[in-house]
Amino acid sequence: MTDGVDLSRARWLKSSYSQQGGDCLEVARDARALMPVRDSKDPQGAVLVFPAEAWESFVTAVRSGEFGDV
Repeated sequence: MTDGVDLSRARWLKSSYSQQGGDCLEVARDARALMPVRDSKDPQGAVLVFPAEAWESFVTAVRSGEFGDV
């Protein structure tokens, strides 16, 4: 949900895995307290916005293998 979040000037960064043909995402790092995330294949589609701390915890867990191979 993006209620109240202006993403009109967001600079989206595509996952490095996009070059490998996978199902990928993009993040906008412009907001410090929030982490907007969208599907790189559908940039006009829905955007999910997470608290930055929650996103960082998720990324750390993925990198440490907490969810298995992703």
